[in-house]
Amino acid sequence: MPETYQDGVAPRNLAAFLRRLYALTRKEVRQLLRDKSNLSIGLLLPVILMLIFGYGLSLDVRNAPIAVVLEDASPTAMDAISGLQLSPYFSPLLMRSMHEAEEKMLTREVDAIVRVPPDFASALNAGQGKLQVIVHGAEASRATIILNYATSALAQQGARLQDRSAGAASDGIGQVQVESRLWFNAANTSTWYLVPGLIVLIMTLTGAFLTALVMAREWERGTFEALFVSPVKPVEILLAKIIPYFVVGIIGLAMCLVTARFLFGVPMEGSLPLLLLSSVLYLFVALGIGLLISSVTRNQFMASQVSLLISLLPVFMLSGFMFDLRNVPVMINVIGHLFPATHFMTLIKTLMLAGNIWPIIILEGSILAGYAVLFIGLARLVTRKRLD
Repeated sequence: MPETYQDGVAPRNLAAFLRRLYALTRKEVRQLLRDKSNLSIGLLLPVILMLIFGYGLSLDVRNAPIAVVLEDASPTAMDAISGLQLSPYFSPLLMRSMHEAEEKMLTREVDAIVRVPPDFASALNAGQGKLQVIVHGAEASRATIILNYATSALAQQGARLQDRSAGAASDGIGQVQVESRLWFNAANTSTWYLVPGLIVLIMTLTGAFLTALVMAREWERGTFEALFVSPVKPVEILLAKIIPYFVVGIIGLAMCLVTARFLFGVPMEGSLPLLLLSSVLYLFVALGIGLLISSVTRNQFMASQVSLLISLLPVFMLSGFMFDLRNVPVMINVIGHLFPATHFMTLIKTLMLAGNIWPIIILEGSILAGYAVLFIGLARLVTRKRLD
């Protein structure tokens, strides 16, 4: 009885299906191994991006130059600014006058000015000691961080001086100690915030961008025409395209996780199997997007532009990678949540930094599973129409 090649795999055709899938997958693997550029993008670029972003990109402020204008040269005034001199966040420069400090500020040689007024010591003894902090506000986020750091350091040192001048220790009054704790980022470093986002970016690059280019190149070269006269089915073509790049994506994920843990010290508070499962779901989503783009465009240039527009740029701008979506207008927030990367970003940050928060895991995991079914189903539908 002759075989019929319809969508779906009946039990009697399983052996033939596996033979065809094996042959197609072997062809794709050989083609991937011959194309060194794609292999480099899939395996070397993730490590390079992790090192560049992990070591080179930071939202923290370190060694910020600030001008300190000491109009009161008393030991009390020197003690008041000692918190800045001992802080790793600042590089204080002593100035003789406000005019000199303002000139340094205008030329961006310093980011802030701390002014100690002439009557600081006497005012502190009276319980009204004041310091002035002026911050260059051209870069709003950096200015806010510097202002918070400087205010905190000066306030703590000022409180100690006021307690000392009031004779709190001699009166037997205990000092209040403030114990601070930062949830989900004990190291207080932006690297822990950025590295999970880098994993999302790298998996998007491997799954969507690279797959879209490879498939579009085959449309341009006409190699798909050879499949028209073969007994292969659309589902076999899609599986053969997905399997090699799925393996490359998993290898890239493993390298990213090892780099994040042992180079940058990013913790793994949640379950590693859950993280791997969610990553697999998102990788299927990215692969489905890449296959769909290439099947619709059939052109490498167009595929690269479309994949850049709907996959890579949203990871940077609308997924919560660089800034919190709760700080943007409602419409932009809604648009951002239409992209799968936003949901995977929330999921991977929760699993790595917070732990197994089941309401978030179930919600975001279900959304990713729905996106995976949607995009792979659409890619299969479009490919079937092209082949038929």
